[in-house]
Amino acid sequence: MRGRAMALIVAVVVVGSVGFAAEEGTAPKIQVAILLDNSGSMNGLINQAKAQLWKFVNEFATTKKDGKVPVLEVALYTYGNPPPKQIVALTNDLDLVSERLFAVRISGGTEYCGQVIQTAVNELKWSDDKGDLKVIFIAGNEPFTQGPVNYADACKAAISKGIIVNTIHCGSDAAGVSGKWKDGAALADGMYMCINQNKAVPAVAAPQDKEIAELSAKLNTTYVPYGAAGVEGSKRQSAQDANAATLAPGVAAQRAVAKANVQYRNAAWDLVDAIEEGTVKLEDVKKEDLPENMQKMTAEQRKAYVAEQTAERKRVQTRINELNTARAKYVEAELKKLADKTGEKRLDEAMIKALRLQAEKRNFKN
Repeated sequence: MRGRAMALIVAVVVVGSVGFAAEEGTAPKIQVAILLDNSGSMNGLINQAKAQLWKFVNEFATTKKDGKVPVLEVALYTYGNPPPKQIVALTNDLDLVSERLFAVRISGGTEYCGQVIQTAVNELKWSDDKGDLKVIFIAGNEPFTQGPVNYADACKAAISKGIIVNTIHCGSDAAGVSGKWKDGAALADGMYMCINQNKAVPAVAAPQDKEIAELSAKLNTTYVPYGAAGVEGSKRQSAQDANAATLAPGVAAQRAVAKANVQYRNAAWDLVDAIEEGTVKLEDVKKEDLPENMQKMTAEQRKAYVAEQTAERKRVQTRINELNTARAKYVEAELKKLADKTGEKRLDEAMIKALRLQAEKRNFKN
């Protein structure tokens, strides 16, 4: 009976991977390039980006377009010290995005908005599909007009390729308007927003945080590293867990929730994801590319092992999402008690507001 049950699990995994692969071939994309001013006064902005990355990712946990799950790709640039620096190109490797973001340091004091927009438009591999959502967010506090590239030309070039430019001014509305941040957004069909880059991110500890943290660690044990990227990917995963935990329990919880949902993909180094996405066949993986514990297994034992890890991962992910439902209600109630009367927004609030509206216009639905 146990053998028949395991065979069924293997069959489900194989069939599921074929379906996912077929969808993946035509999956819509949401591409987001985040351009951050990392000059001397922007330490708060960088900290907000680190603290809210996983909350931002979780906005897409249930997003679909025409019944299909989109691929989320994120790129990062800094531009506080010209020339602009690409921190990471458009990628769905969210652990890599987190790793590079946590490595960003304050540097310089000269911000050229037009130049960094032009660089991101020209360097990144943007989708040619008009139905995909392609968005730039640029955040900073100096006038939008500075530098060798005219901001108007850069913004017009972006929208001519279907890339929306949203501008986030770190400061007052009056300074943002006079500094042409509002004009830059208008030229590229984007939203203009103002934030307080030094506004503290509310740290609400919830009763569910401890179990979610334990489940996040448990989730890592279901990953099956393979090939040259396996060891590095596994280490990066653990390192980004640690980075999130250094900020607040709530940030770690948001990361765990991201790991429990569809946008967290690691097919490049994890056999479970690779097989489920249909990018790798287990029988084609060389023995030496398997983890040590699998190298001594027979072919059938390997299939059964991967199926067990797949089933356990789904069980843990389901529990994390159950806990998060209760956690979200608790946090919402606590935040009402701490209601901010100033009306000032943070980076994540500005980005999420814009993306919700712009995604809906392209028929991405939650």
